[in-house]
Amino acid sequence: MSAPERIPPRSVTAADLLAHGELTVRGRIREASNAALYCTVTHEGEQAACVYKPVAGERPLWDFPDGTLARREVAAYEVSEATGWGLVPPTVLREGPYGEGMCQLWIEAVPDAELLALVEGEEPEPGWKAIGFAEVGEGRTALLVHADDERLRRLAVLDAVINNADRKGGHLLPAAGGRLYGIDHGVTFNVEDKLRTLLWGWAGEPLTQEALAVLGLLREGLKDGGALTTRLAGLITAAEIDATRARVEALLESGRHPVPGGTWPAIPWPPV
Repeated sequence: MSAPERIPPRSVTAADLLAHGELTVRGRIREASNAALYCTVTHEGEQAACVYKPVAGERPLWDFPDGTLARREVAAYEVSEATGWGLVPPTVLREGPYGEGMCQLWIEAVPDAELLALVEGEEPEPGWKAIGFAEVGEGRTALLVHADDERLRRLAVLDAVINNADRKGGHLLPAAGGRLYGIDHGVTFNVEDKLRTLLWGWAGEPLTQEALAVLGLLREGLKDGGALTTRLAGLITAAEIDATRARVEALLESGRHPVPGGTWPAIPWPPV
């Protein structure tokens, strides 16, 4: 599916377009595990493509009993915006043809971006980080690696903050202009440690000064009455906000990227 050529100009923000535009369903994204609809949204003469995920199409998850996947997706966008990194496409909560759901700007991925690879050998080449070994058939294994890319490293920090339980390769969208977005954040913000990701290449390494500065901003925003706390309050529970604060504090205290906890599968399946 291709997005319409017109995109919102500066006078109409993507968030305004998504929140207030007329939503028209064009088709269904069949590979999605929950209902995900490809739509166009039109407002004040501007049009863009988007994804609409109605709450009514969500499958219940025993380990995410509170709230909805849609609200968690919007919460992930709010945290991303608070970092200033813009890692999640504009996402809003709104009413649509099938009731309340999240609506996210459609991002057209750039083909052939080299972010993940399977390679021979025990160690990654320069410019790559090891994730782990994967079976590739006939009793053979190969080393799964991801690019040593500052955009992925920022996303790894965001995932640690929001406790992302499903950072697969297919949830990485390289876009025009060198941008990189992460999508599908419905299983985030759990109070228990459920970080499950392909971006373990920096596990245990010191956080960058940029990341530490951003975490400091998040700490301020997550204080009682803080701007980010206020935006998250209608999206996730108070306990989940407290747990997010605790994760930010833990990252600042350690000054390092987290390592797999051992009580939860560290890598999502399928990884891509």
